[in-house]
Amino acid sequence: MQPVYIVDKIKEHKTAYYLIRSSKDATIMPLATKYLAHKVRAHKSPNTVKRAAYSISYFLNYLSDINEEIIDIYEKSYEEQHKVFSGFLLYIKRTEHTDKKNKKLPSNYTCNTYLRDIFGLFTYLELEYEQFGKLKVLTDKNFSIVNSAGVRRNIVGKTFRGFLKENQQKGKSVEQDKILTLLEACSNCRDQLLLLLLAETGFRIGELLGVDYTKDIDYEKRTIRVEYREDNENGARAKYAEYRSALISIETFDILLYYLSEYKEYLKKTNYLFVNLTGDTAGQALNVNSVYALLKRLENKTGIKVTPHMIRRYFANERRENGWDLLLIKEVLGHRNIQTTIRYLDEQTEEVMNASEEYYRKNKSIFMVDQLL
Repeated sequence: MQPVYIVDKIKEHKTAYYLIRSSKDATIMPLATKYLAHKVRAHKSPNTVKRAAYSISYFLNYLSDINEEIIDIYEKSYEEQHKVFSGFLLYIKRTEHTDKKNKKLPSNYTCNTYLRDIFGLFTYLELEYEQFGKLKVLTDKNFSIVNSAGVRRNIVGKTFRGFLKENQQKGKSVEQDKILTLLEACSNCRDQLLLLLLAETGFRIGELLGVDYTKDIDYEKRTIRVEYREDNENGARAKYAEYRSALISIETFDILLYYLSEYKEYLKKTNYLFVNLTGDTAGQALNVNSVYALLKRLENKTGIKVTPHMIRRYFANERRENGWDLLLIKEVLGHRNIQTTIRYLDEQTEEVMNASEEYYRKNKSIFMVDQLL
């Protein structure tokens, strides 16, 4: 059955904007579309905005099925609102939001993520249109956060008591010997350089693909810099509009110089460090899809499944095993919260918590936390 609301996309100067339209008459849904434009202006990643667009389209289709409108939800009682949002979770869980064949049941985490996107929309509407009031089902909850200076503070946030229970799943890392096997299986030095820089810098793949070899590399100091740009032709970007640098080894730096020399004819066409080497797109900036295709080819050769994120976790665990402080790893990875860094590590929780507590103890007086609270 044709959904009542669909997602559309337009581009303006390489920036993608998502729209929610009626499938019946192509009418744009103004509140939802305005919110999605707001997320783009707030520098949210294209994938985040895209997911929010689809989440909202699913929610609007769900409301259509139960004969409800977004603005009418504000007038409902706590119990009625809870029923609407809990019903949406079950709607997603039962895959009623999609007509795809061979449907795979979404995880509770995925269902909750869609609902969090919806609450983001409602929060935006509350700030933009005071007459709507506030959702009754979102209750106050204390959260512990760590700011960029390392100071921990408690803040009050909003949460929904009807989220589905999520199983804690620890992200996977990759062992050093497997990285070596993958390096040996590479068919060219570009692929080797890509794997080495992921392992030595801890950069996200989007950050690495955005590197401009004419501006972002200090060839005297052997450092590579993450530089935030919104107009990369390959869609690469830093996650938080942040800037940081990483030192690479002499050996990897030699491979970098060899790569620049070996493929200088391709690199003349662009300033991006990583480019396509074959086909009609040779000389164009490498994109994320091409990287995953490369890793799939290596998996077929070696039997080793790896993702850029697994290599990023490898970076974190290697540094921790070599005595790096948690805060230092956090800063190098570009995490905003030290709890995110902790989840990257394969060590015992108690050891990590003790290290965190020691950091807070040492830095409390330095940052004058007593005066901040």
